[in-house]
Amino acid sequence: MNPNHAPYLPATPLPSEAVRITAIETSIPSDIMPGLMLLRIHTDAGIIGHGETYYAPHAVAALIHDWMGRRLLGQDALAIESHWRFLYERCANFGVRGAELRAISAIDLALWDILGQYAKLPIYRLLGGPVRSQIAVYNSCGNPSYGRNPHGEQGWPGYGTIGQPGHLQDSYKLFHAPEELAAELLEAGYTAFKTWLFDGVAHQNGGMRIGLGELEETLRPLTRVRERFGNQIEFMVDGHGFFMLPAALRIAEGLRPLQPLWLEDILKTDNLETLVDFRRQSRMPISISEMLLARADFAQILAHSGADYVMIDPTWAGGISESLRIAHLAQTYNIPVTLHDCTGPLTLFAGLHINAAVAGCCFQETVRAHIHTFYSDLIDTPVPIQNGYTPLPTKPGIGTRLNPDLFQSDRYHYRISHFV
Repeated sequence: MNPNHAPYLPATPLPSEAVRITAIETSIPSDIMPGLMLLRIHTDAGIIGHGETYYAPHAVAALIHDWMGRRLLGQDALAIESHWRFLYERCANFGVRGAELRAISAIDLALWDILGQYAKLPIYRLLGGPVRSQIAVYNSCGNPSYGRNPHGEQGWPGYGTIGQPGHLQDSYKLFHAPEELAAELLEAGYTAFKTWLFDGVAHQNGGMRIGLGELEETLRPLTRVRERFGNQIEFMVDGHGFFMLPAALRIAEGLRPLQPLWLEDILKTDNLETLVDFRRQSRMPISISEMLLARADFAQILAHSGADYVMIDPTWAGGISESLRIAHLAQTYNIPVTLHDCTGPLTLFAGLHINAAVAGCCFQETVRAHIHTFYSDLIDTPVPIQNGYTPLPTKPGIGTRLNPDLFQSDRYHYRISHFV
């Protein structure tokens, strides 16, 4: 087959309004977030699109340069759906989930950023326009070091530490001074927070069981918050997928009097029947999360009534394009959507655009310990949060730019591919 006439490939010569891709750059900021892969796509119009994804960054960068770049270089950056569909279907031949879908996600963000800059509009305007004037956020109680390692060592998903005393050490403070943390969050305008209190006990017992004493002790910080502040503040509980069904049900039973907004990933998301059974037995609101990838996974959960909330990570699930499709799919089931970010600033900005454009979105996750420490090392735009909300992005495209110093040829595992 002539590669210029492969399915979904724009015919050559390109349309007169096409913006040709001239180069692709990747970098891995190992002294900031060693699990993060940053992407820039250059065009002959002088527009640069910005993208990112998280976990296994070297594998993702290799896929982009060694395989996906053959599709993109020299082609029309504005043909977003064409590129998405072609790459997804080719990856589906050998299993699209994983590094392949994260690579597509980063590319998709960068192409939407190019389109927004080309149109001189924020991305949410191109997704149908705003359905709200501001976006509700909650704070995930991490620490400035969660996901960050200046020595360049990648951590393991779900194995963050409690942290240590100090500024923005939200996880540590939740364990040791929960009332103080809740008061601080309320003063900063947050109306909800998320925590992963159960990781420690999961690691001790392999997630197979939890004793009543362990359960009571683990729940004490949330009990103290509820006793002190009543229903002034909401909280969510993330189990990072560490527990088996009996322990998960006991955790749900212990949490029921505290009325969390949702339980998230108390179980792994790799068995549909068990997830549905857990929701039925627990009688608790369940969030099915970013651990699922792509529309087909979410479609099964929704069809089997396995979720009360759907959470999407736009840099894992297929970019803005696929996240938008998943969000609209959830809306047909009357299931609200939240957008995930505990991974990187462009993930956050992508989520803000989807929140802005989809009526069924109810929350954007944020990590203030990241926003107020090292996000400014990565991007040029602050993220203002007031009274539990952040305003819509105002700049064209994704609304921020990656620091160009992160794309130095002698640093950060830098790679570049050119159209020749």
